[in-house]
Amino acid sequence: MTDRAARRAAALGAAGCVVAGALAVTVAVVAGPGPGPTGYVSEAGVTDSGYAGAYRIGIFTLAAALLLLAGALPPAARTASVLLGAGAVATALSGTVTCSAGCPLPPFEAATVADLVHGGASIAATAAVVFAMLALVCRPAVGVALRRVAAIGAALALPLSGAVGLAMLLVGRGALVGVLERVLLTATAAWALATAVVLVRRGPRLTPGR
Repeated sequence: MTDRAARRAAALGAAGCVVAGALAVTVAVVAGPGPGPTGYVSEAGVTDSGYAGAYRIGIFTLAAALLLLAGALPPAARTASVLLGAGAVATALSGTVTCSAGCPLPPFEAATVADLVHGGASIAATAAVVFAMLALVCRPAVGVALRRVAAIGAALALPLSGAVGLAMLLVGRGALVGVLERVLLTATAAWALATAVVLVRRGPRLTPGR
C-alpha cells in the first residue's frame, strides 16, 4: 500500500469512527438518566448510569477517530497531526477516568480528584482539536480544501470555546453551559468528519514541511 493510499484508508477509518462515536455518545446522553441539556455530556458516563458503557465506547471511538485523522493528514500538517494525537490521548483519558455524580467542577462545586482529571482531560482534548484547526489554517501547503474546512471549524469553535469557559467560571453548571457544550462538541465532530471526507475524496498533498 502506498503512503497516499494508507492516508486515505486512515481518513476513511476516521470518518467511520467519528460517526459511530458521536452516535454512541448521543444515544447515551439522550437515552440515559442524566439531566438533559442542563448538565454536562460527561454525566452520561457516570458509573451508575445504565448507558455508561455506551458513552465510554463512544468516547474511545472518537479518540480513535482523532488518532486516525492525525495519521491521514499530509506531512505539511505535522503540527496539526501532533495536536490531534494529543487530543486523542486526552479524549481516551477522559473516557477512562469518570467523574462523580453531576460532574462537579470549581468554582461553584466541590470536585474530587477524578472530577478534576476528567474535566481537565476533556478541556485539553477540545483545545487540542481547536488548535489543530488553527494549525491547518496557517499552513497553505495543505491545500485549499483542508484550510477552508479548518477555517469554518475554527470560526465556530473558537467563540464557542470562549463562551463555554466564561459560562463555567461565571455561571456554573446549568442550561447555558449544557447547551453551549453540546453545540461546541457538535462543531468539532462535524469538522473532524468534514476533514476526513476531504482527505478521502481528494487525497492529501504530500508536501513536506511542518
